[in-house]
Amino acid sequence: MRKLKNLAAYAVLTVVSFLSVFPLYWMIAAATNNSTDILGGRLIFGVNLFNNLEKLLEQQNVGRAFGNSLFYSSVLSLLSLVVCSIAGYGFEIYHDKAKDRLMSILLLAMMVPFAATLIPLFKMFTGLHLQSTWVAYVLPTISTPFLIMLFRQSARSFPTEIIEAARIDGLGELRIFATIFMPTMKSTYAAAMTVTFMNAWNNYLWPRVIMMSGTSQTMPMMVANLSVGYSIDYGVLMLGVLICSLPTGILFLVLQRSFANGIVGAVKG
Repeated sequence: MRKLKNLAAYAVLTVVSFLSVFPLYWMIAAATNNSTDILGGRLIFGVNLFNNLEKLLEQQNVGRAFGNSLFYSSVLSLLSLVVCSIAGYGFEIYHDKAKDRLMSILLLAMMVPFAATLIPLFKMFTGLHLQSTWVAYVLPTISTPFLIMLFRQSARSFPTEIIEAARIDGLGELRIFATIFMPTMKSTYAAAMTVTFMNAWNNYLWPRVIMMSGTSQTMPMMVANLSVGYSIDYGVLMLGVLICSLPTGILFLVLQRSFANGIVGAVKG
């Protein structure tokens, strides 16, 4: 009976794994085929990869879009880590009832969809003449309730005795945070970096609204441009999607162990 249960479990896991991996495989295979083969249901690799790449480079400025996305996402991720980690640290280390109420309000803000604040944000940034700038890209999402909560939960497992001992030794609060708290919470920073970078890289709605200049185009915007018109070249489109997916996939593979440890540590905290 136990062997049958294990066999059934492995069978279910195999099917689920196949269903999870198949879209990725199909995307890679489709990037090497032309539109006729893709629409015909071809599931094996073709010989049109370099032809699709040549067409993609002719139609879109891939280098500029990739560089813009990399710059915007990196700046947003780094600033978010600094701001949200300081906020989460402060909420827990300097804990009181007023901060608990404020944290509850921040968590309620997670229920408000970004589309509901899109028009006010657009009017605000255009009024300040910040459209098509990295500042407009970064500021609306530089601080998120999820990241603040993640760092706050992680700070709960941080020994307060170390902080008190450092204060007795004469260290200031910022130095305690930078030299003691941050190195200890490397896994939490890795998890937050992964989530923030992926969200920033894949963000489409806000950049499409606020980035009005063609020189500020990002990778998701470029991929969207490939799917407009009367005739869509699906081979070129899937190659663009593949290139757009590579950075986040590589980042997750590099930081996956730290990501898991950071999430588990935050949950335990």
